[in-house]
Amino acid sequence: MPPSIYIIAEMACSHEGDPTLAKKIIDGAGAAGADAIQFQIWNLKRMVVPHHPDYAMLERIEMSPTVWTELTSYTRERYPQMQIISCVYEVSSVDLCEDLQVDAYKIHSADLSNPFLINYVAETGKRIDLSVGASTIVEIQTAVDWIRSVGNDSLWLMYGYQGFPTPTDAINLDYMAKLKSLFELPIGYQDHSAGDSDSAFWLPAAAVGMGIDILEKHITHDRSYKGIDHEAALNPDEFVRFVAMVRELELARGSAKPRSFSPQEEKYRKYSKKSLVAAKDLPANHILTLEDLSYMRGDKLGLPPDHASSIVGRTTRTAIPAYHVISGDDVN
Repeated sequence: MPPSIYIIAEMACSHEGDPTLAKKIIDGAGAAGADAIQFQIWNLKRMVVPHHPDYAMLERIEMSPTVWTELTSYTRERYPQMQIISCVYEVSSVDLCEDLQVDAYKIHSADLSNPFLINYVAETGKRIDLSVGASTIVEIQTAVDWIRSVGNDSLWLMYGYQGFPTPTDAINLDYMAKLKSLFELPIGYQDHSAGDSDSAFWLPAAAVGMGIDILEKHITHDRSYKGIDHEAALNPDEFVRFVAMVRELELARGSAKPRSFSPQEEKYRKYSKKSLVAAKDLPANHILTLEDLSYMRGDKLGLPPDHASSIVGRTTRTAIPAYHVISGDDVN
């Protein structure tokens, strides 16, 4: 897992079946500095029954292998630093994506109990982003076991509430954190809060603060178009601000490892930490008592208050004026 938060720009179906709109979305993700663009690639006749209520809409926006080849080439030529992830729903699309040499796969939570697809994807050896929304612990564990059974340990869990847009009280970020602890895998937050709300920024920010490793956020060409998958999507200019926010949060999150103090912190310690000081003028050869000491900010950093017992009962080498910051050199 890279040290920085991995940001996935989810195109989903915002392209409306139009390669020109898809390229606008890719451009938005690339300009923002996303780590990956995520495509949804499917063969409709192998994914949805003809009498499904969404069949006609999906048929209208389905893009051919030729178009996906074009979009993949477009992404790699213009944004070579941006990986391509494909969300697949049936094995023929996996074959296409292998020809396209995608970098990773997403398994939608709809397929979490589908060993035929999961095993087929796992056998590619590529990383799998396993969506776990609306799934039980047993379903998640079973899918993880299937993936590992073929020797693929490159696995991330992706947590999100499958509602568009998601009401804030339904998200349950604490459960996401529990999944990370339970499965000991990198975990990502799939944010589906309303794209035109402040929560589209501060909820992912909250997830970053809870220690997630990956962020997935929808991106569209123009939310005002009110097309497919627009509800939780950011416009390209908003996605630029989104990525910038995450990168700044990374700087704030830092590392859990202990580190040495920075020059600024050393300066702060000298300025603010309290030291033992003389409570009054003290003569030379005076045996120190607790009543001789005060605990104050001084003009320099001396012995901290918890060192008082180490000098009480010892004698002063020279006369010590009141408010003098006491060090070990001041006593015998």
